[in-house]
Amino acid sequence: MLLARSLRRAATALRPLQAHSLQLPQLRAPRLVGPIAAAARPFTRSLWLLCREANGPGGLLRSTPASLSCGCGRLHTEGDKAFAEFLTDEIKEEKKIQKHQSLPKMSGGWELNVHGTEAKLVRKVAGETITVSFNINNSIPPSFDESQEGQKPGEPEPELTSTPNFVVEVMKDDTKQTLVLDCHYPDEEVGHGDEEESDIFSVQEVSFQPPGDSEWRENSYTLNTDSLDWALYDHLMDFLADRGVDNTFADELVALSTALEHKEYIQFLEDLKQFVKCQ
Repeated sequence: MLLARSLRRAATALRPLQAHSLQLPQLRAPRLVGPIAAAARPFTRSLWLLCREANGPGGLLRSTPASLSCGCGRLHTEGDKAFAEFLTDEIKEEKKIQKHQSLPKMSGGWELNVHGTEAKLVRKVAGETITVSFNINNSIPPSFDESQEGQKPGEPEPELTSTPNFVVEVMKDDTKQTLVLDCHYPDEEVGHGDEEESDIFSVQEVSFQPPGDSEWRENSYTLNTDSLDWALYDHLMDFLADRGVDNTFADELVALSTALEHKEYIQFLEDLKQFVKCQ
């Protein structure tokens, strides 16, 4: 009796342990294949695919510009349309303030040749050929300066003027050399001593170069006028004035360059508008 009762108590004590050990896999299994984990993994993989596949559902996560279909096969956006409309208005305003429909002429018998932004003035006198070359690119000074800080509202903005650097070439018919003078418009007029009139342009460098369209010789001596004696500099300026390159010429060159720059600017805006809008 005692042995039977002891065996029954042991069996009764083992049943909860067996039931508990049998339930352990059932308790661990939901953490591996439960509904939360099953839902999280596909979402994580889908998110990775959205970032990886450009032509798939990933488009939902990318910012694509709104396109306008016109049948030409090119990309057109709302921004392009607004850009083209702005350029149209800008061109109209620039044409309103355009002073010269044709380029102004230079006095003194100068012959003008223009090729894009490059211009060349040629004058022949007494066995010499004088050529003045300039390019209107980057010839407009910065639009903001100290003079505009005190500008009152409603006052007209100062006009833009083109002041390009220019090169004067003097070639004598009986020589094989050309005297080349690099000139520019300084911020302030150049003058010294008791001169009544200051020069509105100045000479920066002087050198001899081969005539015609030969390559520029970098090994030719170049005279820099920054440290030049004033007497020698005055003779150089007189040399140019005797050949028609003086303050009057420099003033007319500014007017010519400004008109050419404005003309090229309007043409650039028109080309840009045609490039942006649908053809």
